[in-house]
Amino acid sequence: MGEPLVLALDQGGHGSRAIVFDAGGRALARAHHAVGESRPADDRVEQDPEEIVRSLRRAVKDAMKFLGKRGVELRAAGLATQRSSVVAWDKTTGGALTPVISWQDRRAQDRIDAVQAHQEFVRTTTGLRLSPHYGASKLAWMLAESMPVAAALREGRLAFGPLSSFLAFRLLDERPFVADPANASRTLLWNVATRVFDPALCDLFGVPIGALPKCVPTRADHGSLDVGARKLPMHVITGDQSAALFVGGEPALDRAYVNFGTGAFVQRAFTDRTLLAPRLLKSVVFADDTRVTSVLEGTVNGAGSALQYAVDELGLSESAPDLEAWLARELDPPLFVNGVSGLAAPYWIPDLESRFVGEGTREAKLVAVVESVVFLVRAILDEMELVLPAPNCIQVGGGLAQLDGLCQRLANLSGVPVTRADDPEATARGLAWLVHESANFAAPQAREFLPLPDDALRERHERLRSELESH
Repeated sequence: MGEPLVLALDQGGHGSRAIVFDAGGRALARAHHAVGESRPADDRVEQDPEEIVRSLRRAVKDAMKFLGKRGVELRAAGLATQRSSVVAWDKTTGGALTPVISWQDRRAQDRIDAVQAHQEFVRTTTGLRLSPHYGASKLAWMLAESMPVAAALREGRLAFGPLSSFLAFRLLDERPFVADPANASRTLLWNVATRVFDPALCDLFGVPIGALPKCVPTRADHGSLDVGARKLPMHVITGDQSAALFVGGEPALDRAYVNFGTGAFVQRAFTDRTLLAPRLLKSVVFADDTRVTSVLEGTVNGAGSALQYAVDELGLSESAPDLEAWLARELDPPLFVNGVSGLAAPYWIPDLESRFVGEGTREAKLVAVVESVVFLVRAILDEMELVLPAPNCIQVGGGLAQLDGLCQRLANLSGVPVTRADDPEATARGLAWLVHESANFAAPQAREFLPLPDDALRERHERLRSELESH
């Protein structure tokens, strides 16, 4: 019998991945299936929950096929999903009652506006700011606007909550109705101190606590996953950005971690429970019976999604942008005010209109969008440095991080080295480490970008900061 293998399931905004890792951190089999999204209005982003379930099952099947005879060496599985995305389902049949309402969705802003007087209570209880991106207002919207949801509640059939809870219910044989800390904490209903859904928060948003999942640790015996010829115990359920933090093992206190995907997520681990950073988020990324790992966090809502927005607005085809070459060539791009999906930390302007400031070619404007993401990441890092020492290094991952021009700009603007792993699968690799928690689980080879003088970049950053602070 060979060394134990683990299966990492990464369900993200654009697709579902199944990757098998050995105890040394080597990826032995991979499969990916894309999933779509719909945007029925400017403030709405939805996905088909049944398509997501199918995509995960197909990814598992394909990964097992690639793995071949070594499938007998699989010992456990883990699941990481989009945080803040929510869905309602029938707990008797498992059938979805609503679309998945994405973390990018802002349809329930009016419900957030109605409870603004309770901002401080919400922040101190959950570690989050009031925002329509999180689950509570979306769950309240479902109750008010969806007849199937209202009927299921009356008849005692309603289950709703994080996407992770729905997927565990549908994928695992035992149909567990559970929520892990990373995903439960993104509902605005989870008490960071008690680590359960808080009755006062549920009352505030009008969400019936009895329809929410049971809160459980990140690592537990969550249930059994059918992978064809055998069953695998699901040992870890968590959020995608939470898993990515563990790509190199336990997160270091002197590093900043940035994962560039649909959004860009900036995290710093900390130990001082009394830390106050009101313009940032305090998130639990791992919790079990023996330890809790917490981070300061800030989100750039528009990263990959901002690029897609710009490609559409500028009339570029999907395959046209040669971003790497343009980032190397464009010396004087305009500014891009990046309000795609709303502007989050540290400015918190949910309805900011995206626009270009200044003229430029289509190529220069796409470069400006990339720079806007870098500038907003720098704003979050600056906010973190008000309460934490400056990081010695910034570790980046995710799809957009494969752009050398983005990484070099981040190094130049931050003044500290940026390291990028050769393997872009930060979420899956971090998830596999959490399942294995093996001292032999090696981090992938990394490339380092050292800071270089760039006065023009710093000048554009200052101009964009002035533009945002004028709102």
